Formats: sequence, C-alpha cells, structure tokens
Amino acid sequence: MAATGDDVDAGSVDARILDAALELLRSGGPRAVTMQAVSESTGIAKTTIYRRHRDRRALLNDALQRLAQQPPIDPRASREQRLKWAIRQSIDVIANGIGVGGFAALLTNEDPEFSEVFRTMLVDYREQAVAAMAADAPDLDTIVDMVVGSYIAEFARNGTVDPSWGDRIFALLNR
Repeated sequence: MAATGDDVDAGSVDARILDAALELLRSGGPRAVTMQAVSESTGIAKTTIYRRHRDRRALLNDALQRLAQQPPIDPRASREQRLKWAIRQSIDVIANGIGVGGFAALLTNEDPEFSEVFRTMLVDYREQAVAAMAADAPDLDTIVDMVVGSYIAEFARNGTVDPSWGDRIFALLNR
C-alpha cells in the first residue's frame, strides 16, 4: 500500500518533533525539552505535539527510543571492522545522541527519570558493542567504558573532540 500525502506529512511532523527534542536534549539537557521549546524550534503547534506525545516525559522517552535504533554490524566483518564499529557505536550515543547537555544531566542525575530511561537504553548500546567485539578482547565492558570515558575526557579538555580521535582510539586498541 502506498503512503498517502497525509502519511508522509505525519511522518515528517513526527521526525521534526523528535529531532527538535533530541537537539534540545543535546544542548541543554532533559530540562530543556519542553513542549513549548519544541514548538518554538519546529514551528509546530503545541496541540499537534500533544496529540503525538501525551506529555514532556513521553516526548523525551520517544526521542530516546529513536536513538536506540542502531544499524547492525555485518556478521562477516573483520576484527578491525568490528572494533571500529564498536568505537563508533560507543560514542555515537553521546556525540549524536544525548549530547553533552544530556550527558551532564546523566552524570549529575539532575532528572532521575531521564537518567533511568537513558541508562536502560545504554544497555542495548553496550550489548551491541560488546557482541560486535565478541571473542576479540578480554574485558569488553571495560573497553567500551574506556572508549566513552576517553571521548568525554577529550571533550572536557578541549571543548570539542578532534576528528582524528576515533582513529587514535582504534590504533591504540588494535595493537
């Protein structure tokens, strides 16, 4: 069945709402994600947003669930390809997911409900990264923690993450 114009428009509206919520989360943490802020950011009426998300918490949860959808690793990938994929997945949740605003809120537990939902989502990310590295490394959980921790340290030290950071981590872990 082909999508109607209304279906396409509805999908576009939904995507714009969730994209705006994630951008607000990245820049200002979970408290920045309000129906008013999303409406102002997108130009979409608050009533439309409320029809799709019963409240701010549901909106934030739906935005985080969108982050949980990650592309799988090719089962035929080489050891090096799996390691690169695991590094990308480990940092993507911060860099392109919750951002430093969301990460700061997670560290300070400023919004315990957000922290709980996000930590639950992190389990899926971690399982995928660990599974991708499978038998190639001794303490896979610690490797994932090292990748994420070094990303945060790089950002804290420089205010940005150098584009070569992922390659440097890969070279270090691929020895």
